[in-house]
Amino acid sequence: MKILIGADKGGFAVKEAIAGHLRELDLEYEDIGTITLDEPKSFVSIGESAGAAISSGQAQRAILVCGTGMGMSIAANKHKGVYAAVVESQYAAMYARKINDANVLCLGGFMIGPTMACEIVDTFLNTEFVQDFPQWRIDFLHSQKAALAQLEEKNFK
Repeated sequence: MKILIGADKGGFAVKEAIAGHLRELDLEYEDIGTITLDEPKSFVSIGESAGAAISSGQAQRAILVCGTGMGMSIAANKHKGVYAAVVESQYAAMYARKINDANVLCLGGFMIGPTMACEIVDTFLNTEFVQDFPQWRIDFLHSQKAALAQLEEKNFK
């Protein structure tokens, strides 16, 4: 699984903690965001790059951090097949994956600290779509995912 990470100035410190955590876990990632605070990238450009990579299949997951997570989410979600979720807890990360099959995790560097961010990342990366649900709910969630795909076909031209 190819993982992208990225942050603007507001999310830089949290992104750096996440990068270190991913290295400790021996997970490969590519940093597409701000590398140095002397040359920060904007949340729109990072979110757009991540969204394009996920939409085209060049990456399977992205972890994006800006001040609130909202700007990154809005930018990334402008692409077909991208389901970017702003998350502020492990519980929300688990259900963003289990119910919504979110493929982009957006975090707020002003909202959560590095330790919590790494815990949220672990949950996001280790939870699968429809994991541990009964068959009736699995069927329902797959039908909802198909309905979202139809909306994308209609609205993303």
